[in-house]
Parts: sequence; C-alpha cells; structure tokens
Amino acid sequence: MAAITVTESGDHYLVVVQDGAGSSQHRVTVDPGQLEDLGGGASAQQLIEASFEFLLERESKESILSEFDLSVIGRYFPEYPDDIGRRLPG
Repeated sequence: MAAITVTESGDHYLVVVQDGAGSSQHRVTVDPGQLEDLGGGASAQQLIEASFEFLLERESKESILSEFDLSVIGRYFPEYPDDIGRRLPG
C-alpha cells in the first residue's frame, strides 16, 4: 500500500505518494463547494487522501496527473462521487 502525504501550500495542496518503487508529487486544488458537496464535513486533507486512495485502486501513481483540480476525477471515473462518500468519516 502506498503512503499518501497531503500538505497545504497556499491555494493548493501538495500530495506525495510513496511506495516501494519511489515517489510521485501532485499539485491539487479543491473548490470550497466541492469540499462541501463531496467532503460531508471532512477536511480538505481527508478528502484528498481518500481521493488518492480511490485513484490508486484504479491506476498507478505515475498515471495520476501531476497537477489537477479534484473535480476532474469524476470526469474520468463517474463512480467517484458515490464512492468517495463511503470512504470519509462521518
């Protein structure tokens, strides 16, 4: 299982995914409305971490975009909005 570290950095979040094969870095933005809609009271860091767990179940860390807004995940994976709610506390 990969280790996911999420750090707030100004208007975006830096996500580092580390596994036995190395690491990848990603710059992620989250719209406040999306945090409210998808997060269900979770913090942005919790939502991003759960989102990366979701992504890593479907693709390698190298396949994840290096910079993106969280809203694009649903364009690639229509099941994302339903799935993410089950992953978050609350």
